[in-house]
Amino acid sequence: MRRAARSLLSGLIAASLAAASAPVWSQEVSREDIVRQLGRFETAPALDLPALKQQTQERSRMRGRNEPPPQKRPPIAPELMNLPALNVDIQFDVDTPIVRPESYQAVGRIADAMVYSDLLPYTFLIVGHVEANGKRESNVILSQRRADAIRDILANTFKISVKRLQSIGLGEEQLLDPSKPTAAVNQQIQIIPIAKTVEEAAAPPPPPAPATPSRQGPRKHRN
Repeated sequence: MRRAARSLLSGLIAASLAAASAPVWSQEVSREDIVRQLGRFETAPALDLPALKQQTQERSRMRGRNEPPPQKRPPIAPELMNLPALNVDIQFDVDTPIVRPESYQAVGRIADAMVYSDLLPYTFLIVGHVEANGKRESNVILSQRRADAIRDILANTFKISVKRLQSIGLGEEQLLDPSKPTAAVNQQIQIIPIAKTVEEAAAPPPPPAPATPSRQGPRKHRN
């Protein structure tokens, strides 16, 4: 009995530690917190976005008796799970990519962090998710449109270079909380750094070659 109690307690502690280590984002988080969260990027992933988009769309169309339920599906882009990520609770109108006015402040705070010197060299991937309600294929489309909407707001409203922004929608194919596939947490937008540009200092121009002295003596003028 005591062993069972200890095992249960250990499991609860482990679950609590796992939850504590997960990136948590609130509306009141500071720019410095965002920079600290996303600045832990080390290695660029081998990421083929066009192929991943096609794979996500194809998997969302799968039908069959052997198809696992949402909570048991393997993540479609596990390489993204090893990168620092900022999970953002952006409010959209129901079933649309229209961002509600109260969420513009949150997007603006992300933009402020992106132009901070520590994050200025980074390229970011905006990942859209949708909870497991409705049709899987429609959820992928909606999540892509929502990710595109955040990208466009960052670029057009807050003037973040579009060269630093990419977007993808994973629908319900990579749930943020697989244990609760229909929970609102699975609608969050993720901001993930995926590349860092290393600018090499321009080499200084070579010094001018010294003038070669003439070996010919001065000409004598004849009268």
